[in-house]
Amino acid sequence: MKNLVVLTGAGISAESGIKTFRDADGLWEGHDIMEVASPQGFYDNPTLVLDFYNQRRQQLHKVKPNKAHLNLVGLEKKFNVQIITQNVDNLHEQAGSSNIIHLHGELLKVRSTKNPELVYPWKEDLVLGDLCKENSQLRPHIVWFGEDVPLLEKAAEITLEADILVIIGTSMQVYPAASLINYTKPNIPIYFIDPKPSITENQFSNLTVIKDVASIGTDTLLNALSFRS
Repeated sequence: MKNLVVLTGAGISAESGIKTFRDADGLWEGHDIMEVASPQGFYDNPTLVLDFYNQRRQQLHKVKPNKAHLNLVGLEKKFNVQIITQNVDNLHEQAGSSNIIHLHGELLKVRSTKNPELVYPWKEDLVLGDLCKENSQLRPHIVWFGEDVPLLEKAAEITLEADILVIIGTSMQVYPAASLINYTKPNIPIYFIDPKPSITENQFSNLTVIKDVASIGTDTLLNALSFRS
């Protein structure tokens, strides 16, 4: 089976009711990004940050995967599918995808503020006073601005082995995730699905742009891939 690597961003979850990373005014759910997605923001106002992610976590209990997530599951019948997602939601898991890497962390996990190896599953609200087994405060298991992306090297290795690369619902402006396209083998087919694509076929000779939302775009993708398995 050919290796099909899928890089997903906020656009694939938007149709499930999860807002994209930040609105046009540069705010995320009304907050400055650095207030709620940086180590300094957590240091300055941990209660605000914990509440912000508690609300995001609560939302996950109310949303479901959309057709785009399910279409990716269907591709596993013909391809070895590896999903590298920038999203912190669990919609790929809910849909049933088998192989998922969360580059930017996961809402349904928390970790120790002192020992990043101590990671716990977490479905409820996280508050000050919730401690790890070493008695340090727990924090969201999210990669914040200014922090290393620990799974980037693994994601790059997977991308290097891709026979086909699919990019869905990402601005291609958030680094280092956006750099993964540069790790592909020469001339493999690349598909980019987004209603407002930020890269063009002029930039990559092997690129096919599908200018549509994820649910419709993945339908088009399935038809395009039907002869490549």
